[in-house]
Amino acid sequence: MSQAPSLARVGTAIRGEFPIFDTATYLNSCSQGALSVRVRDAVESWLAGWDENGAEWDFWVERNEAFRTAIARLLHASGDDVAVTTSVSQGVSGLVSALDLAGERNRIVISEYEFPTVGQIAHAQELRGAEVVHVRPDPDGSIPPERFAEAIDERTALVCCTTLSYRSGHRHDVGAIAEAAHAAGALVLADSYQACGAIELDVHSLGADAVTGGTVKYLLGTSGLGFMWVRPEVRKRLVPLQTGWFADEDIFAMSIADYSPHASARRFDAGTPPVPSLYAGVAGISLVEEAGVPAIETHVSSLVDRLLDGLDALGAGVVTPRDPRRRGPLVCIRALDVAALVSALAADRIVVSSREDKLRVALHVYNVDEDVDTLLEALARNRALLA
Repeated sequence: MSQAPSLARVGTAIRGEFPIFDTATYLNSCSQGALSVRVRDAVESWLAGWDENGAEWDFWVERNEAFRTAIARLLHASGDDVAVTTSVSQGVSGLVSALDLAGERNRIVISEYEFPTVGQIAHAQELRGAEVVHVRPDPDGSIPPERFAEAIDERTALVCCTTLSYRSGHRHDVGAIAEAAHAAGALVLADSYQACGAIELDVHSLGADAVTGGTVKYLLGTSGLGFMWVRPEVRKRLVPLQTGWFADEDIFAMSIADYSPHASARRFDAGTPPVPSLYAGVAGISLVEEAGVPAIETHVSSLVDRLLDGLDALGAGVVTPRDPRRRGPLVCIRALDVAALVSALAADRIVVSSREDKLRVALHVYNVDEDVDTLLEALARNRALLA
């Protein structure tokens, strides 16, 4: 497959970094990015250092800051505005803990497409007096901004919207949602786990006040590591009640006498950093940065076009929009028996996943046309399982 010079580190040019392609067609980055040689080597270097030197504390702290800086570059942000978290759950819990939900502004608006993390944390705030309102999709599976606007009023403290839905592949108009929320004085959280690393994200133009994500998917790292960017002017007035050692203004003061949250977004950091995940996370992000997210997005969009054309030829029911502006790397396909379909594809060494009645196919930097064709051929053999 020919590659334009600007796309030199995508597709066949980067595929050799990922051993799984020697034995399988991997199309499941929405669940877990494929393991690269570079990430494996990074984790093994952590083990080697531990074995040789014991606690390499200075280098562990350096890895934490290297990750913070790398995420800031990807988001076109400042490192001071990025918190290093163990997960989106930890970041969102810290953010919500800083909200005063005891007064009249106690409403939290969430979409039906939030990952369970966000919904569960929102409903947990009902114990603090919050009212949680769900925004439901239209019949075509989309959630247009006006649906959010209908649920937002002067009582709304926080509006939560995914940048890209893990259930349908729909991409939200975060900017329009944020405009409606800000007009009512509410904050906006955009969970971007399914977007970061595959879609170009500039937090300044995205419109949200907080953006979360993690390394286990398109950032090609492992679990146990996430981030949360917080808009500076918002951060300054949010004091989280959920905190940890690394959130203090001076972690080496070792004080137990007070609570002194850091002036930067570090106030949303946790306790001891997830050291093994930092090694993997920094290495995985380096692959994404070398390819360049705009190049990845262009490459993946071409693969998605190829997949959608093939699915149309099969007469398959596709939930994900065709418009590139309303989708990303994830394509969701209706199935009559999705468990049987995933198993049938696995028997052919094609790795995918499912949610509800939908087959999920997630394409990334290392995928090529042949992966799409292999999947389409397998789906044709199992056409009876497609809706």
